[in-house]
Amino acid sequence: MARQTPWIRTFLCRSDNIGVLIRDPATGACAAIDVPEAGPVLAALKETGWRLTDILVTHRHADHVEGIPEVKRATGARVVAPAKAGAAVPDVDVAVSEGDRVSVGALEAEVWETPGHCADHVSYVFRDAGIVFAGDTLFTLGCGRVMEDSPEVLWRSLSRFLALPDETEIYSGHDYVAANARFALAADPENAALKERAAEAERAKAEGRFLIPSSLGTERATNPFLRGGEPALARAAGLQPGADEADVFVALRAWKNRF
Repeated sequence: MARQTPWIRTFLCRSDNIGVLIRDPATGACAAIDVPEAGPVLAALKETGWRLTDILVTHRHADHVEGIPEVKRATGARVVAPAKAGAAVPDVDVAVSEGDRVSVGALEAEVWETPGHCADHVSYVFRDAGIVFAGDTLFTLGCGRVMEDSPEVLWRSLSRFLALPDETEIYSGHDYVAANARFALAADPENAALKERAAEAERAKAEGRFLIPSSLGTERATNPFLRGGEPALARAAGLQPGADEADVFVALRAWKNRF
């Protein structure tokens, strides 16, 4: 279970997007991760009393950026976005690429290019804080749909997260947990940790909650897309145990597309 972080606020936008505010306790600087729609972000700012200084964009898709102009007009926040997104992200002040660093007050994030869902996708890795904003690359119990590039490219992006500590909190861009749990159970039905996580997802849904963030350790134990080295997942994907993890991932992602 990921710990509760008082200086991060999560809330729903649109039908299933996850809005996020992160505030540096030392300086009061505050960033929104994407702006799926303006209303919920502005409402969260009013509720918390936080002052928005930055908007960190993970990728160019409309359901992550369409609220930026209104929020920027209301707050004057600096917009940081992937350089590869070009003009598809509105009102950009700073364009970032692999290896760049972004500060929100005293909090500092590494920019990782994590393509696969789309070619311009980046993730923001606040290593010292133990937090990653993974957008539509890594979800609780799932991963993004491949819309550009190839499944192999998405696997390379996902595999980067596996080098982080288990306690790292992963914030994803959508609440797809219930659907992801159904597929995960089909692919890995004997996984006891997954069964408990799926039950937890059902409880959260019934209570109006969502399981975001999730810890990397929990995902490592329950997310089939990070478990390609497990013989049971290889067999479920129609491959021999010991198959290359990338091949298992590609087969699982193709299965999920049909599921």
